Amino acid sequence: MTPMSLALPHRAYVALGANLGETVEHLRAAVAALDALPDTRVVARSSLYRSAPVGLLDQPDFINAVVAVDTALAPLPLLRTLLDIENRHGRVRSVPNAPRTLDLDLLLHDNTQMDSPALILPHPRMHERAFVLLPLLEIAPDLELPARGPARAFVAGVHDQRIEIHGPL
Repeated sequence: MTPMSLALPHRAYVALGANLGETVEHLRAAVAALDALPDTRVVARSSLYRSAPVGLLDQPDFINAVVAVDTALAPLPLLRTLLDIENRHGRVRSVPNAPRTLDLDLLLHDNTQMDSPALILPHPRMHERAFVLLPLLEIAPDLELPARGPARAFVAGVHDQRIEIHGPL
């Protein structure tokens, strides 16, 4: 057992979504892929949620979830890993908000705040989307968003977005 595996130094939250193909299977496989990464462990997972698409509305509903991971990976290497997992599941990036087999978004990485061309942390719209906020609060009800405050303070702002529990992840 390596010292790193005894206490992983970073807590990150990852949003998962899919609306093409075997959506639930894609999400479960992505969680398994995250948990199989060296020095990374999935420590919490939300329920699956069905939500209406955002932006491009003429497409199937999404199945969404959020997981918490403890990891030795810094934000940018973790993001590269998420993109690799998406690619292995056939993710095609055509137009923004297009249908997809798998979408993995790094929401938070400890209390890191960064704004780079590759990554913005915390995720800039996470507090505006029920399909992220509600699963996140399910697994971290007292979470504080860096520079924003308690995540639960944003629930009233998403109450009009259609979302329902779909089952276990």
